[in-house]
Amino acid sequence: MKLGVAFSGGGVKGAAHIGVLKALRENNIKIDAVAGTSAGSIVATLYALGYTPDEMIKLFRYFAKGMLKANPGDVVTNVRNGKGLRIEGALSSINVELAMQEVAKYKNVNKINEIEIPIAIPTVDINTSKKYVFTNYNQEENYYIKDIEIAKAVRASCTYPGVYAPFDYEEYRFVDGGVLDNIPADEVKKLGIDKILTIKFVLNKNFKPKGIYGIMMKCVDTIYEGLSQNAIEMSDYLCDIDVSKANAFSIRKIDYCYEEGYKYAISKINEIRKMLQE
Repeated sequence: MKLGVAFSGGGVKGAAHIGVLKALRENNIKIDAVAGTSAGSIVATLYALGYTPDEMIKLFRYFAKGMLKANPGDVVTNVRNGKGLRIEGALSSINVELAMQEVAKYKNVNKINEIEIPIAIPTVDINTSKKYVFTNYNQEENYYIKDIEIAKAVRASCTYPGVYAPFDYEEYRFVDGGVLDNIPADEVKKLGIDKILTIKFVLNKNFKPKGIYGIMMKCVDTIYEGLSQNAIEMSDYLCDIDVSKANAFSIRKIDYCYEEGYKYAISKINEIRKMLQE
């Protein structure tokens, strides 16, 4: 029985994904394929590259800072040596790419087709309003892209509209994959697996946004929730994690999200095991 995991977008709330992975690892539940959108693409890639959940959460803290500031530098070296990391400068999605270059380089990986575990990362070309998917799996449709640096693939999926300018790559102008596919359960299904475990975040319907930024965030979250119903229906198990105390850019809430993801998965571990046995 092969298990695939779909990681939703959600900014720093994506730390909860890592908490779930930690719980699964502690209970010897193997993951055979991954797909992730936006922040979920970061987690999916780190997993596929072979990083442990403990390493992933350390790296994710630096990713989150880099999403809001400038050059992340050599994140792997700093994390492994226990050193601090100073990040400063202007907002730019280039920092996601630079950080992913470092973590991929440490594992001797450059392009997505060099990753061994089946992986899929959605993005959207804003020029054509069409979804594209970066993958290393044997897909034939013309919206799959296989010959691309993994760092650029993750950057494309993380280019949150309204916060970052579109990512220009060849003839495309990529923006966040969540615009059309915030929970890539359909892409997990195509990776040759038997069961789909989906991880998403509960929509905080009671949150009353203030200001343009808050309203934009609430609108985007609401749209993503509406687009996610098909993915939820095709999933064999849904982890719907409540991290309502955080928003996509609440950097100080990373550990809170991580802990909530872990606690949720531990509380559901017997149900997940049962799903895999059915």
